[in-house]
Amino acid sequence: MIASTMRPLNIRCASCGRVYTLMINPEDMLLWQAGEGYIQDIFSYLSSAQRELIISQTCDDCWKSMWGEDE
Repeated sequence: MIASTMRPLNIRCASCGRVYTLMINPEDMLLWQAGEGYIQDIFSYLSSAQRELIISQTCDDCWKSMWGEDE
């Protein structure tokens, strides 16, 4: 991935309201929204918590508060 293609994506957590900025390739977002692949494959450069933020607009802290820690 070429760094110059990365752009900021701001996402507000629907639970706590905090705004997070992720650096993504906008073309990857179009691929994912079009159903062209799994989010973990398209955004392999993001953490699972960052991918969940894109999917559900729920940050990792709020996710853990609602559902608990991974075992």
